[in-house]
Amino acid sequence: MRLIEQLSPAYRDQLHQLYLQAWWALDRTPEQAERCLAGSQLTIGIVDDDGRLVGFTRVLTDYIFKALIFDVIVDREQRGRGLGERLISHVKSHPELSRVRHFELYCKEEVHDFYVAHDFIGQAGDLQLMRYTAR
Repeated sequence: MRLIEQLSPAYRDQLHQLYLQAWWALDRTPEQAERCLAGSQLTIGIVDDDGRLVGFTRVLTDYIFKALIFDVIVDREQRGRGLGERLISHVKSHPELSRVRHFELYCKEEVHDFYVAHDFIGQAGDLQLMRYTAR
């Protein structure tokens, strides 16, 4: 298994297949997957020995104050092998993000402990997640 950065559009369909394994991305299309790749400052994938994308995450950042980590996903057949840990560790130690003060993400309770093990905290003071949904 090897890490790759800045996934090319050639991985679009494989990324879409990973998205179909996640409850939060079931309605994403291959075209949306490609736009996610193009609109993210950093994309990191894990490719198996056959060249198949088996792990992915992406980052939106200003390179100084905030880096938002999105779409941490590992192929269900590869889970439990440390690939998610590898993705998060790579983001946190990435040279382009070395000056970033806060890495942030949001997650469901079921994966909370995974992120706590990587030094994320569950609450940021009295801050709340605010969302506007455009249609």
